[in-house]
Amino acid sequence: MIKAAVFDMDGLMFDTERLVYDNWQQMMDERGYDYSIEDFKQTVGRRKAEVQNFYFGRYGADFPYWELSEHGKQMYIDKVKRDGIPVKSGLYETLSYLKEKGCKIALATSTSRQTAEFNLESAGVTEYFDALVCGGDVKNGKPHPEVFLTAAAALGEKPEDCIAFEDSINGIKSAYAAGMTTVMVPDFLEPTDEIRPMIGFLCKSLEESILFMEKE
Repeated sequence: MIKAAVFDMDGLMFDTERLVYDNWQQMMDERGYDYSIEDFKQTVGRRKAEVQNFYFGRYGADFPYWELSEHGKQMYIDKVKRDGIPVKSGLYETLSYLKEKGCKIALATSTSRQTAEFNLESAGVTEYFDALVCGGDVKNGKPHPEVFLTAAAALGEKPEDCIAFEDSINGIKSAYAAGMTTVMVPDFLEPTDEIRPMIGFLCKSLEESILFMEKE
């Protein structure tokens, strides 16, 4: 029986990965770096320290990662304040369904708490969440299960009684290792043969997950 739900954020709840990619592509083009969507995909679902290591490995140790990261963050905030945050199809319906069923809901994201709260408030969904577990709240990033285990503990529920919603490969690995039932709604990354056995339900949009939960 599902007693609680744990949501990833970027790429699952909000179409923010594309905003971030567009910002990075613009910054890299302006500075003359060879960069593409394939490079960006290597950073999806990873913490900043891991992303930094990717860029250092790709462009050298003198790559101005933190300067670009901060600049990109401001570009992101300005864009969302101006145009609103792009919400993924079915988010409001799924959150409402879970609340109607009496489920507790937590966020489990590698993003900073400041940005997570900004995103939730921008979308008007803060009230749905009983707990937030963000990048600074855990020592180990996904695919380590710490963030999902921490979220379950914050909700006061056993991991096996939780359903986890993810869009990334590392996210699915993390939730599965934590012992949660997993739902994958792919964004940039399609499931690999390695993680297919870890996915409880694979769907094209969050709306489809409601059909799966009704059977649980």
